[in-house]
Amino acid sequence: MDTAARLPSDETQIKLAVRGDEQALAGLLRDNYTILYRYLLKVTMHKAMAEDLVQETMLRAIERIGTFKGKSKFSTWLITIATRLYMDQMRQEERARKWQTGEQALQAIRFEAAMRQDEWPETLDALGKLSYEIRVTILLKHYYGYEYEEIAALLDIPVGTVKSRLHNGLKQLRKELER
Repeated sequence: MDTAARLPSDETQIKLAVRGDEQALAGLLRDNYTILYRYLLKVTMHKAMAEDLVQETMLRAIERIGTFKGKSKFSTWLITIATRLYMDQMRQEERARKWQTGEQALQAIRFEAAMRQDEWPETLDALGKLSYEIRVTILLKHYYGYEYEEIAALLDIPVGTVKSRLHNGLKQLRKELER
């Protein structure tokens, strides 16, 4: 028998997980770990912070799986949780100024990319110079393909604010990339 035929579909796994099936939930979290981690690494520009946020997101998902309504994809639900956790953390960071400066964090990520002999695009440097609110909005729209309304719902802000952040952020990116 084909292994794909024996594996439950995402919908089936989600239904089982919402009903309390721990193995189904573990499978969903495992299947979505990489996309969540990569998203958070791009958003935070800080490896340790991204790793912490992934773990915290997974814990929240475990605690709140019963509230998942299925109105969006499971990965979108995880990204929503992660984004809100990140935004909350950044608000706290602004007050406490605990984390490294953005330039130090960028240098650390650049160094890791060089050690893996990965290419480091100039656009990531330019993205790293944007405020976190604008960086998240640009990534969700132009990298992950979310619509304005979806971004507004994810970030819990008006659609007009999404459009404004995108407009201003793209203008800043163009300036940075021209330099």
